[in-house]
Amino acid sequence: MASVSSSIKKELYRVEMESPSGNVVIADEPLESGGQDLGFSPTELLASALAACTSATLRIYADSKGWDLQEVKLEVNLQRDEKANKTIINRTMELFGNLDEKQRDRLMMVANACPVHKILTNPIEINTEYA
Repeated sequence: MASVSSSIKKELYRVEMESPSGNVVIADEPLESGGQDLGFSPTELLASALAACTSATLRIYADSKGWDLQEVKLEVNLQRDEKANKTIINRTMELFGNLDEKQRDRLMMVANACPVHKILTNPIEINTEYA
């Protein structure tokens, strides 16, 4: 189970998030949205979660197979289509190393099986309550 806490005070849009181990991330809105651009926007954080999870999952899998995966570069674009009430996430993956087509195909399947990908492509339930 993942757990984070967040806090926003008087500084408009600046949110501090902290993990149980003490890691801190600042989220903010871009200047054109009234923020100070001090950190990733909330949607950038969501896209980042998919990018980080995909990258790490590919690294772990390739290493476990002894494959020559030198580097993974990902670009994740997230956009919201309000009219269709739908979110579209496009992920572009570049794999560097001495990999054959069969290995590349397998890594594509592995990318689609990373935990965050599974979360985002299955039903999500959000429960909110007062403390």
